Amino acid sequence: MSAVNITNVTVLDNPAAFLNPFQFEISYECLLPLKDDLEWKLIYVGSAEDETYDQLLESVLVGPVNVGNYRFVFEADPPDPSKIRDEDIIGVTVLLLTCSYLGQEFIRVGYYVNNDYDDEQLRLEPPSKVLIDRVQRNILADKPRVTKFPINFHPDSNENGEQEPPASLPENHPTDDPPPEDLPPSPNNEG
Repeated sequence: MSAVNITNVTVLDNPAAFLNPFQFEISYECLLPLKDDLEWKLIYVGSAEDETYDQLLESVLVGPVNVGNYRFVFEADPPDPSKIRDEDIIGVTVLLLTCSYLGQEFIRVGYYVNNDYDDEQLRLEPPSKVLIDRVQRNILADKPRVTKFPINFHPDSNENGEQEPPASLPENHPTDDPPPEDLPPSPNNEG
């Protein structure tokens, strides 16, 4: 059982200009008190073929977290277009929202993002150099791919509150929940 359940993620300001900040309203429920912070990250996949183009857009710490329901708006700067190859700016890519506890990722929400020009003439006859201020992004918010990973939320104690050594879990070992077929694959777990 997870100590944290994500109850809703709403993409705000969508579609938007490529250079606008990303905004997500995140709601979650904490079922057990957590001593340490939750770490939320937003990662933009700059190239499907090469993860060196991935950009960490924002990382925030939230906590410590008591039992209850929480909601906050997670805002992140857009990706730096100078760190993306021109041929990868226009088209479809992936945006990953992740949450970790004690360095262990336990949930990943992946979204397809379609980047295209805001003008039909530019779409029909694209300029040789990308006009980034004319690019609009559209996050396919209604079809996220949610992957859950089992982690140990209380590595210092067992169910009776007694001290025990930390359990070793395979890194990023997903649960047996089958992912929906029509959602984006994680770029690092394709198969």
